[in-house]
Amino acid sequence: MQEDGDIHGPRDRVAHALKTTSETSPPFTARHDAGLILAGVVPYPFLLDGFHRAIGGQEPVIAALWLALAFLSPALCLAAALRLSAQPHLLSLRRLAFAGMMAPTAYVFLGVLLYMGGSPVPDEIVWLILWVPICVFANLHPRSAGAVKPVPAALRVAHGIAAALVSVYVLFHLGNHLFGLIGPERHLAVMKLGRLVYRNPFVEPLLVALMLFQIGSGLVLAWRWSAKPLEGFRVFQLASGFYLSLFILGHMNSVFVFARAFLHIQTDWAFATGGPAGLIQDPWNIRLVPHYWLGAFFVLSHLASGLRVVLAAHGVDRRTVTGAWAAGLLASAAIATLILMGMCGVRL
Repeated sequence: MQEDGDIHGPRDRVAHALKTTSETSPPFTARHDAGLILAGVVPYPFLLDGFHRAIGGQEPVIAALWLALAFLSPALCLAAALRLSAQPHLLSLRRLAFAGMMAPTAYVFLGVLLYMGGSPVPDEIVWLILWVPICVFANLHPRSAGAVKPVPAALRVAHGIAAALVSVYVLFHLGNHLFGLIGPERHLAVMKLGRLVYRNPFVEPLLVALMLFQIGSGLVLAWRWSAKPLEGFRVFQLASGFYLSLFILGHMNSVFVFARAFLHIQTDWAFATGGPAGLIQDPWNIRLVPHYWLGAFFVLSHLASGLRVVLAAHGVDRRTVTGAWAAGLLASAAIATLILMGMCGVRL
């Protein structure tokens, strides 16, 4: 097995850097870490507003810069989580960093709930009212990890088994979205075939139960793990897991509550892509772009991270494990990009 000091090739250098981030980097104060989180979370809605203004003013380059900054927001929180991964006395900030990673999907979930509730207050104002006090409190009252509770082995195994079952549906669902690159009609044809199975009155409740179990068990595991000193791989795995917990819950709310019960409409291609305005031109729908891309990326990369753990546990050499994980992340990013391209109107 390869030792840490035996670094060969770019993949191993990247893996080594991830693992030793908290050990080799210069110390940051809690103020610096809190600043990264604040910079990642608080301005997020206003970055999307900037994108919409630039698109409306026919300034595509400026719009692209605004959107890039919006994607940078969760990256700043991930950087803070990496910085805090070996600092048990700043547990509150570490968990806040993981929460900040969920900003893109949290903003969508918040918008749906406010729309259903008929809120007259702009989403951006509610966002500030929620996040600023949380960030300030976590900075002023950083809590130590204390005695770390063990991660239940049985729950970890059950989470992995349920993930294997759910992944059959997830991979089909993502593959279905790839057909959007050909056109909405082809996407609909594939979706109709899939719905013969996953909308079966016996299958759909089971699938929903499995999803809810994944959310609950995943949060318990992530919460326990987040109190431990973590290497970079594990930080990424927890960050993707936290994001998916809210993404899946919000997605289920959008389908079962918002679309079926509140609007009484079909969850078809038009619903997913914000028709007829689309994802890019509408000031509300633009928030779906980071939400969707990160959702597709994290669900696939989370599976790749789980595979990394399995391979390592079975004694596979470190270089192979690292290479498989890196390839999984690259493939996840590529598939997420293709899906989003189709949803934004690109056709093959």
